[in-house]
Amino acid sequence: MKDTAETKTERQKWMSLLAKAPSGRISTLLDGFMDRPDFTWLRPPEIGSVMVQGRAGATGSPFNLGEMTVTRCALKLTSGTVGHAYIQGRRKTDAEAAAIVDALMQTDAANNVSEQVLQPLQDEMTKTRTKRAGKAAATKVDFFTMVRGED
Repeated sequence: MKDTAETKTERQKWMSLLAKAPSGRISTLLDGFMDRPDFTWLRPPEIGSVMVQGRAGATGSPFNLGEMTVTRCALKLTSGTVGHAYIQGRRKTDAEAAAIVDALMQTDAANNVSEQVLQPLQDEMTKTRTKRAGKAAATKVDFFTMVRGED
């Protein structure tokens, strides 16, 4: 059985964060602190689907859960840095913004981009996850077995 507690690289972490970001949020954060750099498309945004796999109990053997729509693209900044993006759903403008962020995270601007785009995204997603977990916890039912006193 494959160990599920794999360590992710920093790039995998920010790519995961960008892929799950709410619609329009990456663009808003990016445009709020800088002008978008010039770039050329290596692969313009295109919409397709990918097979999503799941694991029973998060540790069992993988199984095909179903398909999910994604938007992907790749671009190259004028500095030569390449950025890629895979975004959940049909969101070409979000894929473009995510690819720009990916490219910028590989440059000297990484600290600023992380502070202005990635950290707010992480904070918002953590807040949303905590709120959702709180709602779910409120509906939790504890079942117990009573001893009947009979032998």
